[in-house]
Amino acid sequence: MADHKESKMEELAHKIHSKISSPSSSSDSDEDKRSHARAVALKAKVYRLFGREKPLHQVLGAGKPADILLWRNKKLSGGVLGGVTSLWFLFEMLDYHLITLICHLMILALSVLFLWSNASNFINNSPPTIPEVVIPEKCLLKAASCFTFEINRTLDIVRTIATGKDLKTFLGYCWTMVSVNSG
Repeated sequence: MADHKESKMEELAHKIHSKISSPSSSSDSDEDKRSHARAVALKAKVYRLFGREKPLHQVLGAGKPADILLWRNKKLSGGVLGGVTSLWFLFEMLDYHLITLICHLMILALSVLFLWSNASNFINNSPPTIPEVVIPEKCLLKAASCFTFEINRTLDIVRTIATGKDLKTFLGYCWTMVSVNSG
């Protein structure tokens, strides 16, 4: 009885080995395999958005921005959404302006640094280290030279328009002013 079980096991192992190692001679099974492979490929394309080949995470760059957009890091995505919503609320609903916001943030930062440096003496803590910023004179002279050139060029254009020598530039300027004021 044990010999009978061993021979059946060997026969089964031989059948499995022959199926795995040698391709099937049946043309029907080859055709079935091909049609199954086509169906799997077609099914994979059907479920992809807009028929793309790559996953959406890879299309978006596969980094932190993709993680935020796909909500993989829920706390960070929620923080970004909350921040953008509050900026939208400030600018659109309360008619706040960007320059005003920047100025208020700079005043707040300066106030915090002032209070921190004065309070550090009372609480025996080190004052904040603020780096010294020095702009080289050459950079300022070059920027002033460029700015002066642009001012002189603009004044020359205004003079040309005012003397009535360039009608095309005058009409272009008028058109620009009308479109800016109407929009």
